[in-house]
Amino acid sequence: MTGTWLSRRQARAKECYRDPMIPVREVLPEAIADLVRKAPLTPEKVAFAWRSAVGPAVDHATTIQLRDGVLQVRAKDPAWQREVERSAALIRSRLDTLLGERVVKYIDVRRA
Repeated sequence: MTGTWLSRRQARAKECYRDPMIPVREVLPEAIADLVRKAPLTPEKVAFAWRSAVGPAVDHATTIQLRDGVLQVRAKDPAWQREVERSAALIRSRLDTLLGERVVKYIDVRRA
């Protein structure tokens, strides 16, 4: 009798969990981007978006300021300047996701 009860319970458990769960790693990035986009545009928000878009190494090697849709990036040395210039399209795409479409219209990269 215990075996039948257990097998019915297992069948019901499988029925409840028939739909796969969505991993947090798939939902969290879009949820964070949605929250960030809705926040007011501040230097801190731009800095957060920049760090998220480029990672800690590039963030550490650069300073940024957003003025009239132009993200002014100052790189500590020519190698970092080239890296940001080379990746500018990808960076802008990531910034669009976090800040909103066309908040950053252009990325101006220069040496500090």
